[in-house]
Amino acid sequence: MNKKNILAVPYVLWAILFTIVPLFIVLLYSFTKRDAFGGMIFSLTFENYKMFFEPIYLNVLWRSLRLSLYSTIACFVVGYPMAYIISKSDIKKQSLMIMLFILPLWTNFLLRTYAWMVVLREQGALNELLLLLGIIDEPLQLLYTNGAVIMGMVYNFLPFMVLPIYSVLSKIDKSLLEAAQDLGANSFSTFIKVIFPLSFPGVASGVLMVFMPAISTFVISDLLGGGQTILLGNLIQNQFMMARNWQFGSAISMIMMVMIVLSMGYLTKHSSKEGGTGLW
Repeated sequence: MNKKNILAVPYVLWAILFTIVPLFIVLLYSFTKRDAFGGMIFSLTFENYKMFFEPIYLNVLWRSLRLSLYSTIACFVVGYPMAYIISKSDIKKQSLMIMLFILPLWTNFLLRTYAWMVVLREQGALNELLLLLGIIDEPLQLLYTNGAVIMGMVYNFLPFMVLPIYSVLSKIDKSLLEAAQDLGANSFSTFIKVIFPLSFPGVASGVLMVFMPAISTFVISDLLGGGQTILLGNLIQNQFMMARNWQFGSAISMIMMVMIVLSMGYLTKHSSKEGGTGLW
């Protein structure tokens, strides 16, 4: 065994102990039955997966997909122009802007989410400002709504959209842009036909980095949704922590994992085709 293989041993052991083994345990639980006290009965069954396709759980899946998609689209609409502006700025301004994006990530995730509760509640800063300006006559119900959940997702996951896109935009060969202008392309045509296709790998990475945590989150929907917005993450949490049905919770986890892996494979495959134009 050479030195490179020896150095790889700790990483392999780490991956086996903390990734492969837990996944195997979850997979095993998803195919077993549950006794009256929530324990495992070693009997092969597909009932946990069949249960997921009941209408009540399909509604949770649809709601999770819908809100995750909305938040991903919002992050893209807001994040792409930001990444483009940062990539066009000089080096000193780029460093400052990137630091401002990363700075909130140094704060605890729960604290950032609690801060939005203070802003959105009936006596919160946003309602007080709207009342002061005379735009509304009484406080709006902003907290504990789907809109509040989406806003929390966008706020927490926006840097994960901006940074990958910025990374790709900053590395685009400037000679390609000059060639497009020499051939008579205006700024809009250059963006549509050159810049955006070349930046699609960054867009694909940003979409994955936003969509995956959005569809699996439970803290944001718990705090900003007030328990009224049940997503897949909340459903899994409830099965493990409250219902003590680890078998069904494991089945939901495996279904969600398959969805994420398929999405990753699709975007990765097509983002590598002609700079991402293969997706369209």
